[in-house]
Amino acid sequence: MAKPNKKGPRRTVQISCLQCKAPIFKYRKGGKGALVKCFTERIVEDYTNTACICPGCGQQFARETMIRGAPALKIVGGKVHMK
Repeated sequence: MAKPNKKGPRRTVQISCLQCKAPIFKYRKGGKGALVKCFTERIVEDYTNTACICPGCGQQFARETMIRGAPALKIVGGKVHMK
């Protein structure tokens, strides 16, 4: 499979923790579906101190993985809110 487009879509969404409402990052998302994965090269602003850990409550919201040869974060269901 092909790698994701580095430039990516123009639309940015704010990702925040569902439990404590702390902002996690701004992400350039394509499509209309739910947030399942986040390619790290599309993250515009990162508010986390440690990767995949919420800065507010300390809960793990994702796992680091490789998808189509590119580093990505696989989102755990029901842990984040997209606005």
